[in-house]
Amino acid sequence: MRIRPSAPLWAACVALVLLVGPVLAAEPPASAQRKGSGLPLPRFATLKSDEVNVRAGPGPRYPIDWVFKRKGMPVEIVAEFENWRKIRDFQGASGWVYQGLLTGKRSFVIPTKMASLHKTPAASAEVIAKLEPEVMGEIRSCVGDWCRVKVSGVSGWLERGEIWGVYKSEPIN
Repeated sequence: MRIRPSAPLWAACVALVLLVGPVLAAEPPASAQRKGSGLPLPRFATLKSDEVNVRAGPGPRYPIDWVFKRKGMPVEIVAEFENWRKIRDFQGASGWVYQGLLTGKRSFVIPTKMASLHKTPAASAEVIAKLEPEVMGEIRSCVGDWCRVKVSGVSGWLERGEIWGVYKSEPIN
């Protein structure tokens, strides 16, 4: 005995497939397609670990190009893919790192020439330390052209243009 669907039932199935098919084939909602954090790019972050693998692409299957060995170093996030962040350091080197190895805590590095750490945010203020290139520290806040920082337990003010790790007019509280 063969079961043969009636014409109206067959037509209803075809109509259902034609109506639901495009809905099922449509792209999933943006939340399911998560390409990254949704935070603005580019932005600064800080290395969270003493050893951070920098890969050729966004995932563990990509080869490790090099390893950062400077916990607390600022990096600029320039792209995102899922849980991976493409970063750039103050010397321009870039690659992909796992987002769990970064923190939103803000830090800075003195890029090329010596910088003066001032007692107050004024060029005429007392200089309490001279910072050599590649010295790193923590950014506490930035107001106008000055950033309040902490370096090896010493707090003071640096001119924003002397450090790498903060944008020209970015407020940091």
